[in-house]
Amino acid sequence: MMKNIGFISTRFCGTDGVTLETSKWARVFERNGYRCFWFAGELDRDPAVSYLAPEAHFQNRVNDEINAAVIGPTHRSVETTDLIHTQRGILKAHIYRFLEKFDIDLLVAENILSLPMQIPLGLALTEVIAETRTPAIAHHHDFYWERDRYLVNAVGDYLQASFPPKLHNIAHVVINSTAREELSRRTGIVATVAPNVLDFHQPPPVDMAAARSFRDFIGVGAEDCIVLQPTRVVQRKGIEHAINLVHALGRPDCKLVISHEAGDEGFEYAAWLKQYALSLKVDLVFVDTHLGDPWGTHSPRYPEFSLYDIYPAADFVTYPSLYEGFGNGLLEAIYFKKPVLVNRYATYVRDIEPLGFDLVSINGFLTDQAVARVNQLMDSPAECRRMTEGNYAIARAHFSYRNLQDRINSAMAELPGSAFRRLEADMTQPVAPLHAVPEENLPVAEEEVEWARAYN
Repeated sequence: MMKNIGFISTRFCGTDGVTLETSKWARVFERNGYRCFWFAGELDRDPAVSYLAPEAHFQNRVNDEINAAVIGPTHRSVETTDLIHTQRGILKAHIYRFLEKFDIDLLVAENILSLPMQIPLGLALTEVIAETRTPAIAHHHDFYWERDRYLVNAVGDYLQASFPPKLHNIAHVVINSTAREELSRRTGIVATVAPNVLDFHQPPPVDMAAARSFRDFIGVGAEDCIVLQPTRVVQRKGIEHAINLVHALGRPDCKLVISHEAGDEGFEYAAWLKQYALSLKVDLVFVDTHLGDPWGTHSPRYPEFSLYDIYPAADFVTYPSLYEGFGNGLLEAIYFKKPVLVNRYATYVRDIEPLGFDLVSINGFLTDQAVARVNQLMDSPAECRRMTEGNYAIARAHFSYRNLQDRINSAMAELPGSAFRRLEADMTQPVAPLHAVPEENLPVAEEEVEWARAYN
């Protein structure tokens, strides 16, 4: 019998890591005959399978007010508590309607039961899962205890209740082994590790005409060198190390291109990077709003290019993150067979490096040896090809859709009395992308908003 999967988060749109990885999960489910539906505060999915609830977004006026009152302070007021529960009620009504509208059999919560960016949504979903006994997979990309900004707060009771909740009908999935151990130590919850993946059994389609068009669009000439920083503009990405590298390379034709957007954690870091690059005479290019998700839908709000276009245009990739739950950008660079400089962040050291990848690595600071190695690779296409082909083969063995399918099976087996059939599709064959959505057909939320408020 057909089973309906309901993905739920604050946002499924663009190129953030949660959106990208969820698209891959959906493709694995759909390849096995399941139908996937989407609930979020921002969506670029087909409206026929979408439920848009603006109150669920992590950036809205009410949620901003709540977060300002409880993240940082150590005491919350009665008024703030009332506001949290008002929003919880509205969101709970939305989730109930989502379940009913699409006859959802299995919920997959994407990072909303681990990172308290949207506290009312986490509380609402916990209550719905407890009340309906709907089977759920909580897919945790980041935990609040991994982020300094959440360590001082006035919502310890809510964090214990819902971030994450400990219910018998929730199977927990994390993206690295350290997270699994820390989750168990703190809560007693046993989780499945499902690292980020890509379709390594199918090499990416490379359209060099589109890559050249991308270069033209950002003002990079055919003879210029692109060093790509394929991350959002947040401080933990360590982008200043990429600026230092481009400066140290001593190549006047080199430009540093940052592919993803700023804003999730403010714009101060982006402004500082611009000034820092200017001081070192590094040509810095921001692309963000022109990129779409090639593993999901190509949103009309990102009309120009996708990651399929930007990676082939790059000559070298930098990934100097200070912290990563896993590392989507690193995996993408390997998928597109690009040489990479990586800072040895904890998850890389524990879960990725031991597999034998050949990358230029640093330990928190740029060395002369690393700079020399990057220059050597840029001057030796044959050496680059040997390195990147070897890295691709290792990734295919460990980070393919087939590996993800096995990990999802492990998680579903943890659900009590699971009626879900085992996923057994041949994931070595091509997997069709999700359908693109015309701009005029994007989800409209007015009816659903009014229904939720009336319900509440």
